[in-house]
Amino acid sequence: MLQGFKEFVLRGNIVDLAVAVVIGSAFVAVVDTVVTSLISPILARLGGAQVDRLGFQLGASGNAATLIDLGAMINAAIVFVITAAVVYFVFVLPLNKLSELRAAGEEEEPEAPTEDVIVVREIRDLLAARDNRP
Repeated sequence: MLQGFKEFVLRGNIVDLAVAVVIGSAFVAVVDTVVTSLISPILARLGGAQVDRLGFQLGASGNAATLIDLGAMINAAIVFVITAAVVYFVFVLPLNKLSELRAAGEEEEPEAPTEDVIVVREIRDLLAARDNRP
């Protein structure tokens, strides 16, 4: 059972996935900081309001739990799109190109001849041997 688990973990795909998750998690923090510190102020300047206060209250109670925060949703969408784009262009696209280059260097083995082709070749060889007898 442990041998099977070891083979599964070391197969390659699971290790690649673990690396991608760790790098992606670290990168999300960087993108979130850039969006909060750079993009949100730009949007606030263009929109005339602070993005973190962009939203509306359900009812007039002033309860923070009833705030629909559109600014947070916009920030989350921007973080997702930037993160997905970077992961695609930095990791997925180069690895796909590398796989294509590796596959291009390998030639497929020719198919084994079918049974009828083998029989025809044997007949040909027997006829050639018979005609070449002294």
